[in-house]
Amino acid sequence: MMFLEADAPRVRCRQHGVVVAHVPWAAHNAGHTHSFDQQVAWLVTRTSKTAATELMRVAWRTVGAIIARVWSDAEGRAVAEGRGDGLDGLRRIGIDEISYRRGFKYLTVIVDHDTATLVWAGEGRDRATLGRFFDLVGPERCAQITHISADGAGYIAEEVALRCPDAVCGVDPFHVVKWANEAVGRVRIDAWNDARALARTEPKPLPGWARRTQSLPGRDRARGLKDSRFALWKNPENLTVTQTAKLQWIATTDPRLYRAYLLKEGLRLIFTMPAHQATEALDRWLSWARRCRIPAFIDLAATITTYKTRILASIEHQLSNGLVESVNTKIRLLTRIAFGFHSANALIALAMLSLGRHRPTLPGRP
Repeated sequence: MMFLEADAPRVRCRQHGVVVAHVPWAAHNAGHTHSFDQQVAWLVTRTSKTAATELMRVAWRTVGAIIARVWSDAEGRAVAEGRGDGLDGLRRIGIDEISYRRGFKYLTVIVDHDTATLVWAGEGRDRATLGRFFDLVGPERCAQITHISADGAGYIAEEVALRCPDAVCGVDPFHVVKWANEAVGRVRIDAWNDARALARTEPKPLPGWARRTQSLPGRDRARGLKDSRFALWKNPENLTVTQTAKLQWIATTDPRLYRAYLLKEGLRLIFTMPAHQATEALDRWLSWARRCRIPAFIDLAATITTYKTRILASIEHQLSNGLVESVNTKIRLLTRIAFGFHSANALIALAMLSLGRHRPTLPGRP
């Protein structure tokens, strides 16, 4: 182990008062050298904060401060060297939000589809948060954005229409199918409640071995519907043998729930069609959903009618938030590995270091 000692005199600054003079091996107000900061940042992007604190012998909050400092220094260095702020050349972006802590704590996440990198993240999930991103981009660079993928959040559409009026904004197919899955879930719960209500009117089940030979329609249906969620949600090609049998049982015993499943599958298949076929197919699906006499899908048809133009734009231009969802999954993994974050700034800095354009390297390595 080697110890290096050097004088760090205090000087009087006209703007900041009495401060410690700048030294080339550490950042301002930092208690560690640049190499130490780089080492900690590299460790945290690959292991937990707990392991990093134990190995480097620093406090938990110190790690968060180091992450934020390393990211800020990397951004400042890139701007000073003329490499820009990472927001130049944006053409196709994806917008989504992610929950990073209990109590409705969210981040808004922006991903560049062309480079597959995280370009910006900010605390909150409202129009003001998204507006901060577009303020950084500026009017000239906003005009260069051609395609935007997002979910159906109204504030995103409003802000995009204001800042990037010429950009094609599509609704992510994953979220549309998710709406259909939620509608199927509501129909399944209604069917289960109906079966439970019927079971309450049936005689009490016989004890012991006799129960196995006793047929009680209400209880049998409720028991069968209880474990049917994954059979109804999964794509047909991914069903197990047991789930396929469960789906066949639903088709026989509950035609209404099975019709809801077919509506969901019909909507999902539209996103696999060419654009010229998808338009006609979506119109037929909307007509079917409006006449199905299932309230959850009648409501879904009204929602999809509202977003019809943006849904068809997603199909035509092949816009999807799949890449953004992948980035969100990696951010959740970073949060779990670090055992949570008390500060959104530390999580944003770590996400940008891990998934952005400034990946930390081990000091002293080429």
